[in-house]
Amino acid sequence: MRAAFELGLRCDLDSERPSPGPASIVVFGGTGDLARRKIVPALYNLLREGRLPPESRVLCTGRRKLDPVEFREGLRDAASRYSRTGLEPDAWGRLAARIDYLEGDLDAPGVYDAVAAALASPGHPPDALFYLAVAPEQFGPVARGLAAAGLGTAGRRPGDPGPYRRLIVEKPFGRDRESARALNLELQDSFAERDIFRIDHYLGKETVQNLLYLRFANSVFEPLWNRRYVERVEIDVLEEEGIGTRGGYYDGAGAARDMLQNHLIQLLCLTAMEPPAGLDPESIRDEKVKVLKSIPPYPAGELRRRSLRGQYGPGTDPAGRPLRGYLQEDRVRTGSRTETFAALRLEVDNWRFAGVPFVLRTGKALDRRVSEIRVLFRRPPGGLFQGTCGDRLGANGLTLRIQPDEGLWLTFNAKVPGRASVESEALRFSYRQKAASLPEAYERLLADALAGDSTLFIRSDETEYAWSLVDRLEEAWEAPDAPPPILYPAGSPPPAAP
Repeated sequence: MRAAFELGLRCDLDSERPSPGPASIVVFGGTGDLARRKIVPALYNLLREGRLPPESRVLCTGRRKLDPVEFREGLRDAASRYSRTGLEPDAWGRLAARIDYLEGDLDAPGVYDAVAAALASPGHPPDALFYLAVAPEQFGPVARGLAAAGLGTAGRRPGDPGPYRRLIVEKPFGRDRESARALNLELQDSFAERDIFRIDHYLGKETVQNLLYLRFANSVFEPLWNRRYVERVEIDVLEEEGIGTRGGYYDGAGAARDMLQNHLIQLLCLTAMEPPAGLDPESIRDEKVKVLKSIPPYPAGELRRRSLRGQYGPGTDPAGRPLRGYLQEDRVRTGSRTETFAALRLEVDNWRFAGVPFVLRTGKALDRRVSEIRVLFRRPPGGLFQGTCGDRLGANGLTLRIQPDEGLWLTFNAKVPGRASVESEALRFSYRQKAASLPEAYERLLADALAGDSTLFIRSDETEYAWSLVDRLEEAWEAPDAPPPILYPAGSPPPAAP
């Protein structure tokens, strides 16, 4: 039995969101992979769908000396390849006419003076969004360079006259709490916290956004969303691919720093948070921080009991072709103990969820690619159906699939027609029934940043609390008496969670 069903997942709340006005979008690192694969295709889709004001301008910076026409042609190829809507020549022409290229070294003050001059020139909107598509160690220097050129906002009060200046930074935000705090202070020396937008692209995914709508716009779910009815919550972000060409970065990070600290903890917060006082950004972000504060400070031994780390070894794909192990990947240290799989069982020690385990799993080189949240409800009491269906009744569950096949399904127990037995069935909702092509995460996040809506961006204290948890986990794993990562074959199912 597979039945479709309708849910009030999306109210017309977008109509209440502020519409962005024309802006100058400055992309530092405009020749890099992020700009070509994500940022420019997202801007193109926004313009094509009427969500980017046509008077907006895009200024990309890079170290290489490039002819502007050649540069725009390269971006055209990237938009054609990576845009979810394909390339429509007229729409691309409208965007390309407003893309400029600025050659400059980010270590030299001249590039920031040139940006300031461009923003002051005719035809460029004075409001500006600075996107730092650069290496993390350049976040602070670029922010300081912008402030030195008169483009920062530190010390500016809310409501002060003048154009807005907003700063977007990509993850990773540090590699531990100490470095994250230092980075936050460095950025805040140049920009007001309200003008700093820390991107976690998972929060821009439609299914993740709908967690709030699902929970708080449907009276059928919210009364069940507590420890009385929920037995367990499982959050998975699993990947089929290995680390690929990222060995230089990944071997110094690992699964916990790369994925657990940001993506999975964000999903945990949205799943466990209390109803916010309102839909304004600070009310929502306040509730997310409360979740992080409610996670107990487990000692090292307890963290080891609650966690599992693994590393993929040689294996085979479904067709039987050999797959390399982590230690055979390029730029991985000999004998590295870096984990490529991490699982952690947590509790949120508050009135709503005390005693309910939240199990987080993430890993690479597995047999599936899936990101989802599963809320498993407690089984019905008594043995009314014992003997008719053999085993105990299956647990009801709600699965929110983030990718692939975005959607959700509710499992329940139903009688088998013509038999005195019970089996699990599902009601399913698919986003593909609503739209053939879902907006990319970067489209929503860029539109929100232009509108000044920081709901889907990470606040400074949130990054530091998340790092505190991961720091304690890393210390527990690195202790002398800690066991090494377990080995699992590439292409195999994920190891069982603790």
